[in-house]
Amino acid sequence: MKILIYVLAALLMVNCGSAQVSETTVIESPALPDSGDMFTNSERIGEMMNYLASNDLKGRDSGSEGIEMAAKYIENYFRSYRLQPYFETYRDTLSNFKKPSYNIVGIIEGNDPELKDEFILIGAHYDHIGTIKPENGDFIANGANDNASGTSTVLELARYFGTQKTNKRSLIFALFSAEEKGLLGSKHLAKKLKEEGLNLYTMLNFEMTGVPLKGKDYFMYITGYDMSNLAEVSNKYAKENLVGFLPTAKEFNLYQRSDNYPFHGEFGVPSHTFCTFDFTNFNHYHKVGDEPDLMDFGHMATLVNKTIPVIEGIANAPSQEIKLSE
Repeated sequence: MKILIYVLAALLMVNCGSAQVSETTVIESPALPDSGDMFTNSERIGEMMNYLASNDLKGRDSGSEGIEMAAKYIENYFRSYRLQPYFETYRDTLSNFKKPSYNIVGIIEGNDPELKDEFILIGAHYDHIGTIKPENGDFIANGANDNASGTSTVLELARYFGTQKTNKRSLIFALFSAEEKGLLGSKHLAKKLKEEGLNLYTMLNFEMTGVPLKGKDYFMYITGYDMSNLAEVSNKYAKENLVGFLPTAKEFNLYQRSDNYPFHGEFGVPSHTFCTFDFTNFNHYHKVGDEPDLMDFGHMATLVNKTIPVIEGIANAPSQEIKLSE
C-alpha cells in the first residue's frame, strides 16, 4: 500500500550561502511503519540544521532579520506538511517583548471525536543570542545545538503526524521566540492558551538534542524527572530505556530554565523538556563555536525516530497516563 507524501513546498534550501525556494513536488512513498522506524535520516536532519544554524541567519536573535528567515522556514514547513495555523495565521505575536517577535504555532486535530478535545503541546525555542564578542574573527553565535537541534526535532515530528494523521488527541506544535530573553515566548503562549481555556494534557519540550550522551544507559533525559511518570510512560512505548534521570539536571534546576516551565505554571500539568546535553558532551554553549558541523545528525535522526512511537502512544492511549507525582 502506498501513500502520498507532500514534499516541502517553498522549502528554503541553503545553496552557496543563499536561501533558495524549491518547487512543490508530490512523490509516492511506501506506507511508514507505525513505530516511526527510519522515518527521518541524517541527510534530512543535516539539511535542516545547515540552514537554521547558518551564518545567513546571524544567530536568530529575537526581533532580527535572521530569526524572520527562520520563522518563514518554519511556516513553510508547517504548511507543506498539512498543519493548520492554530490562530488566524501561524504567527503568534509576543506581547511581552518590544521588538516584533513571533511564536510559530500549528495544529494537527485528533482523529477521535472525543479525545481530540484534549491537547498535547510539542515545542522548542527557535531563537538564539545573535552576534556576540568575536572569537578568531567569528562573531555569529549560530545556535546549532541551542536550539536549532530542538527545532529540527519538533519540525520532523510535525512532519510525521502531519502526513500520517495517526493521533487521536490533538497536537499543537509550537516554536518559541525570545526564550533567550527569559522564556518570553513560552510565557506569552502559555498565558494566552490558559485564558482561552485550552484543555492541555501535557507539554513536551525539546532542547539541545544535537549531540549524544556518553556513558549513560539511557538515550536522553527529561528535566523534572521525579515530578511525573513521563519517563516510565515514554519507556513503555519506546520498548527500551529511552528516557533516564540526569542528576546534574536536577542540581542545576533545568526544569525551570526551559520552555516547559511556563506551561507547568499556568496549567499545572506534566510539562517536561527532553534533552541530550549533560554539561560534559558539548563545550560551546552560548559561544560562536555552536556550529552545525559539530552536531551528530545521525543521533538526531535516531532521536526523532525513537520519539515518534512515544508521542503516538501518549496521543492514542484511552486515558491520560501521564500523572504528576504526589
